[in-house]
Amino acid sequence: MFDYRDYKIILCCGATDMRKSINGLSSIVCEQFELDPRDKVIFAFCNNARNRIKMLVWADNGFWIHFKRVERGKLVWPTETDDNKTMILAFEDLKNIILAPGITQKIKRTEVWKKY
Repeated sequence: MFDYRDYKIILCCGATDMRKSINGLSSIVCEQFELDPRDKVIFAFCNNARNRIKMLVWADNGFWIHFKRVERGKLVWPTETDDNKTMILAFEDLKNIILAPGITQKIKRTEVWKKY
């Protein structure tokens, strides 16, 4: 159902407001990058704290948003420059960013949620 290996991956360099959803993220893709969000592309965005990532994907007849919040550590994410607003990645590169060592270490439930 979700086989994105043949999709192109475009990483949005710098921080993105994570309050944006499908319409907000697709408008960034259209207006700032001058690309069509309905192409066979995964658009990846990260917040300023580097602990949240959203991916906007068009599949068949609608958009999907995939979201991950990192509980410990930070994502390795490129900063935005005038020449570098986006990066094209391979599927394995995006997978390595999301599942980087040190970030995916197991966390005990009691460390994440306080018991009352």
